[in-house]
Amino acid sequence: MDRMIHTAFNSLKNIYDQRFRTSNNLANVNVPGFRRDLADESGSMNLSFDGQLSARSLGLETGKSAFSKAQGTISETGVDTDVSVVGDGYMFTQPRNGLVALSRRGDLTLDAEGTLIDGSGSQILDRGLQPIVIPSYREIQIQETGEILVDALSTPSGEFTSYGFIGTTNPDPATLFKDIDGQIRVEGGAVPAADPQVKIVQGMLEAANVNSVEELVSSMELQRQFEISIKFISLAKEIDEGGSQLMRMPEG
Repeated sequence: MDRMIHTAFNSLKNIYDQRFRTSNNLANVNVPGFRRDLADESGSMNLSFDGQLSARSLGLETGKSAFSKAQGTISETGVDTDVSVVGDGYMFTQPRNGLVALSRRGDLTLDAEGTLIDGSGSQILDRGLQPIVIPSYREIQIQETGEILVDALSTPSGEFTSYGFIGTTNPDPATLFKDIDGQIRVEGGAVPAADPQVKIVQGMLEAANVNSVEELVSSMELQRQFEISIKFISLAKEIDEGGSQLMRMPEG
C-alpha cells in the first residue's frame, strides 16, 4: 500500500516542478530575449531499507536546467538603444550581485551614471568584460559588429566617437544552462571567449521564444494530472482502511 502512496506523492512533486516552469514561462512571455525553460533531464532512484533495495522506485529530475535555444520573433522598434542578436550568440552581462552571464535581452538604456544596462538592470559588458559608459549624446549608432558610435554633446555636432564594442560570444549550446538565479551561464563557471562574428542589429528587439498557447495547454494538462494523483491517494487510503477492517478479529 505504501508503494501507491510513494508513487502518488512523487508524481505530485514532479507535477509541482513542471507547473513552476510553465508559470515562469508565462510570466516572462513579454520579456525581450527570454529563453523558455524546458524539463530537466530525468532519472530514478530506489528506496532502500536496512541496506536492501525495495520496489519503491521514484522519478527524479537530474542534470542541468535546460532551456530552448530557438530564436524568438524579431520586430522593429525604432528605438536607438534597442538591439537584437541575429542568429546564434549572446551578449555578456553583469547581473546585479551576480556572476557574468549571457543574455539576448536587448531593451537597453543608460542608468544615472551613463552605464549601459538592459531592462532588468544588468550591465552590458564589452569584449573585455567591463561596463560600457556612454556620455550624454545627440545620436547613437550601434554597428553590426557591436561597436558603439556616439555623437556626444561635448563634441562638435556630427562628430562620432567610438565607445567600445558590446561583448558577444557564441559558445557550444550543449554547455549552456540556466543557473539558480535564472541567468544563462556555461557549465563549470567558465566565461566563454568573445566572438566578434556575432551579428547585432540596432532598433530591433527579439521577443521571448515562449508560445503562450502551448504553455496554457500544458498548464491545463498538468492540472488534470494533479487531480488524478489526489484521487490515487484517496483510493490508497480507502484500500488501506478496507484491508484493516478485514484483518480485525470478529467481536464475540
